[in-house]
Amino acid sequence: MNKLQAMEVFVQVVDAGSFTRAAEMLQMPKATVSTLVQSLETALSTKLLHRTTRQVTVTTDGAAYYERCLRILSDVRDAEESLSRTRLSPSGRLRVDVPTGVSSEILVPALPAFFERYPDIMLELGSSDRIVDLVEEGVDCAVRGGALGDTSLIARRVGVVNFLTAAAPSYLARHGVPQHPRDLARHRCVNYFSAKTGKLFDWDFHRDGERIEIPMRGVIALNDSNAYIEAGLAGLGVIQMTDYLVERHVASGRMVQVLADWRSDPLPLHIVYPQNRHLSAKVRVFVEWVAELFAANPYMNVDAVPRRTPAAA
Repeated sequence: MNKLQAMEVFVQVVDAGSFTRAAEMLQMPKATVSTLVQSLETALSTKLLHRTTRQVTVTTDGAAYYERCLRILSDVRDAEESLSRTRLSPSGRLRVDVPTGVSSEILVPALPAFFERYPDIMLELGSSDRIVDLVEEGVDCAVRGGALGDTSLIARRVGVVNFLTAAAPSYLARHGVPQHPRDLARHRCVNYFSAKTGKLFDWDFHRDGERIEIPMRGVIALNDSNAYIEAGLAGLGVIQMTDYLVERHVASGRMVQVLADWRSDPLPLHIVYPQNRHLSAKVRVFVEWVAELFAANPYMNVDAVPRRTPAAA
């Protein structure tokens, strides 16, 4: 038995909570994963996992051994990287999850420069506004907006996004232009809902010390930022979305900014990764690259401020 390989397999099974998911993440046969863990238990003369038909849970001895395995595997990787070219030229598969709008508008257009710098990294980029479970789904790191509810993750703040309120000219021609946030009660709005909880997000506005936070009436709610923009362009209602996705449509005349004197709360952006994972060179360079990318972007850097967007002539 290769003890280090068995340790890696055991750690993956604990993280995934399943032999099947661990085998998929490791790209190994399930039987091999099971055999390695059983061999480890035999060599240690102790039971590391409780197995049922529905789930796998770690025993008390297994939990203690898991923490030791994490430290040992981390030390081994550090030793390997210190003696190899990996630190200078990171390589291997990197799984990342990014919100749809950030992916299509910010990250993907900049990736040629990333691969020019790190040609040996093979990136698997998930683009979704759904909050993924990094450990269970085998994701190395993710970009997330808003408050962070998962305290088991290490988070680095890398940027901020601001919001604009806008509508298509065709919608405004039919329903008029709102002059105050409370006017929106008489309008149709395109709502956005949480993919995790199904809850609609309220809209917020503030100006000169006055603050308003209200639920919006509408006939449609979406949970994908690109589809949300398309709903606004189709004239389905007033939208409130990140400025980097809306401004070009306002500049082209396809949308009109409304309530421009009112501001909405900015949304902090973080890049997160599990705290019990060794921060490999490939994850480290990706985190630094994203931080640089957002810092250079006038919409995303931490000093970005909302602005009034001029409409097309």
